[in-house]
Amino acid sequence: MSVEVEDVVVLPPALEEARVHAAEAGWNYAGGVTPPIAWALIQGAQAVLVDVRSGEERKFVGHVPESLHVAWATGTALTRNPRFVRELEARLAKHGGKDAVALLLCRSGKRSALAAEAAAKAGFTHVFNVLEGFEGEIDAHQHRGGSDGWRFHGLPWVQD
Repeated sequence: MSVEVEDVVVLPPALEEARVHAAEAGWNYAGGVTPPIAWALIQGAQAVLVDVRSGEERKFVGHVPESLHVAWATGTALTRNPRFVRELEARLAKHGGKDAVALLLCRSGKRSALAAEAAAKAGFTHVFNVLEGFEGEIDAHQHRGGSDGWRFHGLPWVQD
């Protein structure tokens, strides 16, 4: 996922660029990448994808095959999961724990940004947000997926 040089993790160039942009923007987490960049990193075994949407969203809207799942919020009211950080650490344990290079995905990129902030605050060092999310932003007609998002870019996904 990353290369260690004398206990220093060297990130892929796309993630280093994301980190620089995040610092310039004042974000409280490592940074964000577009869905196509996220997919390339996953395919290159340089990062792991963590879907932070609710279980219901994954089941009824679809999800990325082989993505890990740790809900940021649950239920129809999207109640914040108080165990999110502990569950994230447990799911990432075999990928490097708090030093894992993880890309967080939600519906539009907003909840995953909040989840990335919480992870960074808890000591995760390489957690990035997947900008645009799985479905993308809502448009003027109250629809998603018409101009951005994982599915818009034609990236792999399945539905139960």
